[in-house]
Amino acid sequence: MKNLTLVAGPGTNDHPITTTSPAMDPDIWSRLPKELLEQILSFLPLKTLWNLRSTCKHFKSLVFSLPFISKHSPSSSSSSPSPFSSFVLLHHPQCNHRFPLYDSALGTWRDSALSLSDFLPCKSPAFSLLSISNGLFCFSLPRSSSFLVCNLLARTSRLIEFPSYPFAYELFTLVSTPFGYKLFMLSTGSTSTSTSAFVYDSSVLSWKQFRGFDQILSNNYQREGVCFNGCLYFLTPEPFSLVTFDLETGKWKRSDTELPGDLTFGRLLNDEEGTLYMIGGIGRDGISRSMKLWELNGARDWVEVESLPEMICRKFVSVCYHNYEHVYCFWHRGMICVCCHTWPEILYYKVSKKTWHWLPKCPYVPDKWSSGFKWFSFVPKLYAPV
Repeated sequence: MKNLTLVAGPGTNDHPITTTSPAMDPDIWSRLPKELLEQILSFLPLKTLWNLRSTCKHFKSLVFSLPFISKHSPSSSSSSPSPFSSFVLLHHPQCNHRFPLYDSALGTWRDSALSLSDFLPCKSPAFSLLSISNGLFCFSLPRSSSFLVCNLLARTSRLIEFPSYPFAYELFTLVSTPFGYKLFMLSTGSTSTSTSAFVYDSSVLSWKQFRGFDQILSNNYQREGVCFNGCLYFLTPEPFSLVTFDLETGKWKRSDTELPGDLTFGRLLNDEEGTLYMIGGIGRDGISRSMKLWELNGARDWVEVESLPEMICRKFVSVCYHNYEHVYCFWHRGMICVCCHTWPEILYYKVSKKTWHWLPKCPYVPDKWSSGFKWFSFVPKLYAPV
């Protein structure tokens, strides 16, 4: 880049000539340290940064390099706002190709739903949205015996074949890592009665199978794991206990962490800062008289954070008719969202304000939809690799 300066020619004021300012000497700027160049680029607006890809190969490789992405991609914990809105996304089996979006930044439902009809590489309607994490969608494509992981914003995808055929699985969990993701699930082989854990690692593009699964989760357990300190945490049905699975070693362990007394049900979730929460009911004989929120502290004790207001609690337990198998929860941009498969509304707790609210009902959901509601947190990330 050159800085052109007009100076007067010798002996006349009528014909100025152009010279190059020494301060912008290309020989100097070409030796700019890489870390300074990255710092300068990080201050550019997203649109400008995106357009820089076509200027030179160096900028294109830099913008998409993992160190630059991990260093300068904004997060919910940083002071820099994300360049994209964040959404609560609704998936329902009666509207499988289109997903209504609630814009949590604007506090309103979007007029148009997210459509996948033109994106999925398979024209067959036989697919299922399994999970969303770190801006990535993961679908099951049973007719092609594979999973599809895709970044809708970057228009990138990867087809991951099942590790074996046939392949039935449960407890599917999509786990985000600093430079990719892992897929976890349990599966019982067609010729064996033993259950194995399977983990797909995007950094090596391969599966690992961990045998010798100890049956410490009941056969009807359907909750996905919550990643915390490199392990997946599961809360077993009664008698309640915490079970962990180490994603690296494949070892299962029953935690000795004591759970709150008189627990009728519990659901685990975590935030971006690595805090593990549990929301659950307190009561007797399977009936919740109250609902509380706990946080796991450094001493491995559950500390009560909040108790659900009585009127809101009454509405929620009446919604699920004390059938807590329909209840699930997730973290979304400073909110703890508590949902029910049979109810088209979301109850959420605003952590910063310590207040409980109901998310407005989606105006595009027909009244005849009485069950099958599945909500996800969707925070688009341009650089999330597949």
